[in-house]
Amino acid sequence: MKCPYCSDDNTRVIDSRPADDNTAIRRRRQCDVCGKRFTTYEKVEAIPLMVIKKDRTREPYDREKLMQGIIRSCHKRPVSMDRIENCINEIESEIYNMETREIDSVTIGSIVMDKIKDLDGVAYVRFASVYREFKDVNTFMDELKKLLK
Repeated sequence: MKCPYCSDDNTRVIDSRPADDNTAIRRRRQCDVCGKRFTTYEKVEAIPLMVIKKDRTREPYDREKLMQGIIRSCHKRPVSMDRIENCINEIESEIYNMETREIDSVTIGSIVMDKIKDLDGVAYVRFASVYREFKDVNTFMDELKKLLK
């Protein structure tokens, strides 16, 4: 593993432990040349997943895109990054357990809506307003009424 500080190849593992509900391994490494420490994560490479968008085009699944959408929904809300990471891990687990190579963006959106509802009510409404493309105030109010029930 190359050191991110000095780019030397001489690094060693000084600590390993499970991470992300035992789906990854977190390794603390130290560079033998500069002495700096850094963390790496080792995960099983999943089956490449293609997302079928609403316009029927396909693009590779992107965890970062999902994370940015959820972070945007949780902006200025009392939701920690740990909770967001756990939510994303649950979403991905559900998606990959479907054991399919292609999935509709609508299916992903429904799973996200279901999970984000437990994360934060305001984040849920923010995500829903973009995902469901609310056209007017009445549609928005209908979604709020569902949330309050």
